[in-house]
Amino acid sequence: MGGHKEQDVARQAFDVADAVPLLLDPHGTVSSWTGGAERLLGYRPTETVGRSFAELLMTGDAERMPDLVERCRSEGDWAGLLTARHRGGRPVAVMARITATVRPGARSPLLVLLSELDGATGWDMSRPVLEQMVAGASIGIAIVDTDLRYVWSNTALEQFGGGTAGERLGLRFADVQPGLDAEAVEERMRHVLDTGEQVVGYQHVGRVRSAPLRETAHVLSFTRLNDEQGRPMGVYYTVVDVTERHRARQRLALLDRAGARIGRTLDIERTAQELADVAVPELADYVAVDLLETVLRGAEVQPGPSTASGRVPLRRAGQRSLHQDLPRAAVETGTVLSYPSDSPPVRCLATGRSWLQERLDPLHLAWATPPGGRESTFLELGLRSAMIVPVRARGVTLGMTAFFRRRHDPFDEDDLHLAEDLVSRAAVCVDNARRYTRERNAALVLQSSLLPLHLPDQAAVEVSACYRPADELTGLGGDWYDLIPLSGARVALIVGEAPGYGIDAAAAMGGLRTAVRTLAALDLPPEEVLAHLDDLVDRSAGDEGAGPEGTYGHPVGTGCVYVVYDPVDGKCTMAAAGHPAPAVIAPDGTVSFVELPEGPALGVGGPPFESVELTLPEGTTLVLHTDGLLLPPDRDGAYDTNRDRLRRALESAAKPTLELSCRAVVDALVPTRPYDDVALLMARTKRLDPGHVAAWDLSADPAVVAEARRTATGQLTRWGLDELVFTTELVVSELVTNAIRYASGPVRLRLIHERTLVCEVVDGGATAPHLRHPRAMDEGGRGLLLVSQLAERWGTRFVPGGKIIWAEQSLTAPPE
Repeated sequence: MGGHKEQDVARQAFDVADAVPLLLDPHGTVSSWTGGAERLLGYRPTETVGRSFAELLMTGDAERMPDLVERCRSEGDWAGLLTARHRGGRPVAVMARITATVRPGARSPLLVLLSELDGATGWDMSRPVLEQMVAGASIGIAIVDTDLRYVWSNTALEQFGGGTAGERLGLRFADVQPGLDAEAVEERMRHVLDTGEQVVGYQHVGRVRSAPLRETAHVLSFTRLNDEQGRPMGVYYTVVDVTERHRARQRLALLDRAGARIGRTLDIERTAQELADVAVPELADYVAVDLLETVLRGAEVQPGPSTASGRVPLRRAGQRSLHQDLPRAAVETGTVLSYPSDSPPVRCLATGRSWLQERLDPLHLAWATPPGGRESTFLELGLRSAMIVPVRARGVTLGMTAFFRRRHDPFDEDDLHLAEDLVSRAAVCVDNARRYTRERNAALVLQSSLLPLHLPDQAAVEVSACYRPADELTGLGGDWYDLIPLSGARVALIVGEAPGYGIDAAAAMGGLRTAVRTLAALDLPPEEVLAHLDDLVDRSAGDEGAGPEGTYGHPVGTGCVYVVYDPVDGKCTMAAAGHPAPAVIAPDGTVSFVELPEGPALGVGGPPFESVELTLPEGTTLVLHTDGLLLPPDRDGAYDTNRDRLRRALESAAKPTLELSCRAVVDALVPTRPYDDVALLMARTKRLDPGHVAAWDLSADPAVVAEARRTATGQLTRWGLDELVFTTELVVSELVTNAIRYASGPVRLRLIHERTLVCEVVDGGATAPHLRHPRAMDEGGRGLLLVSQLAERWGTRFVPGGKIIWAEQSLTAPPE
């Protein structure tokens, strides 16, 4: 290695004018010393002449000196770097050339030329050496004159096409590389010529002549060349191929965009479409995503590759094209496709491996137009290259993605690896969406089965309800509503919200709704219903060790509003537990909000619940809703501001029917895919015709029982209910008799003719009667048993100052 290097060095030009000469005898001893040498190294002639030259060098070079002297005798000369020792002891780096002189018949002395390197950039290179360096460089190098015409180029530049160095002479960049943006390149050359500023690292992307079928990337650097007077004489530029680095950067950028854009929702078809959107046009001209129908339904898929034989049905879930004519030739999104069993898509599904065809054969593309697609072939569309990648996640094959390219450069293995990375990322998102779809469908089925399918008919209110589930990112919530007919033609209106999402929330909602209906059957006041619910949730949480979210069936933190409306006198009583107060729309359209104390949420503890009683004119609309209706799109905003949004929506939602008004309010305030689910219940109050209610005050005298029967009989005759006279006499007789016998204070009889016939007896007693089953020889205890047999429903409810025992009969004649 040292010999070759030194031979190359020996060819270097050496500026003799700046060199310090001295002579050595044939044995390497200084025989002649000069003033220049004295100035360079500080030694006087008397200190050097007669000494070995090696003694004037630093240790390492001193050891080399005998070999260098011998080499110069045999080879003629040597050039290289040496480190001399100054008289003061410091090292001096010098360029040295040692040349043997010619002396006939004797051993020749040696001429040594020394040139100090301090402040120099290196050796002065000769033209042959410089040409050797640039011509043999691995990067492309060229020189253009001030007219931007080639005057010189190296061999490495030929790898980019455009001909040899001789063929380039006199041509311009656009002549040798028409596929590149020559105008942009020459613009930078002119800038360098005009300003002298160097341009480094200019990246250019295009198609060079050496690779016309694929896009390449190059980094160019431009430097102005000046003559001895400093005038520009041309531009020297270098070219480095960075195509692989450019493509790697593109692949990383595409994968980064895919991570940000694919899987933003938990909708299977939207995720498939996002995959197609990301891949076009960066990777392909046309992309189609076909998924198994079981995947789109959210069903479980058999692990491993598909085992289907024959034609395999797939559904087009997403597609994207760079060209307008491709969608006209493809099937519509949502179409069911059935590929032949020997087609590449089915083979990919069966093997779980990708398929790449760099050059499509138009004679073997029957699968290109699947059944249901328009007649068209890949040849007509100009598609030249294809890839098919199975959509696989967690060991399950979900479908396949096809990539097609119209461009001149076909798909290669790098493109296939990139497509597989894209599809694998999307496959996880598709599988997540499939799993979510399955759970969401189950939750929706559970929710719909637990919500009332139809609100019961009754004469107290005209009612309409609307429920909108939350979007796929948050899941189904636990909002619910209900209407429960109560005794005495009254109704209970309930809206509630169980915390959490999904199946747990739906199941908790179902348990709460069942508990509310059970408590409503006891005819308790609203505040007592909520108190019992609170105890139930608290006990369930303690028994089951619930965490912050509560138990599965009765979650802590549930909100609920419970309203009881009586159409006889228009009285409305309500109480709330951690829930927004209802809005009230007066008959004239004015909207207000009930000043209702918002008690603590169920199960969290706090002060007792309080109720509010109102008297509502006929035609007033009660608006019960969950807090999702007050939530603005940005999920922010003050409570009063959100109430104002609801007020405006209610004022502008006057429609011919209450159902249309209810939907108009939800559409105005809630997006199609809300952040939180929403339940809205609107009830327009009615009043019973005073002629359908009759009441009498009775004295606490057993003799008044007969009078009560006659009075009731007369009222039924006036109502045209003669077929109910017999059973009503028995019911009135038993209820009035029990009130007089077991209670204290005044007794009041009331008949209500609504959808049923209601018989009520009010007394001052504080104990509820109990149904007994007397033995054959018992003299009493048969009264309530008889009432229970004659009436459809009967019961007791407590009121201030006493209780009411009631019984309902159907308006049809009793069976004989």
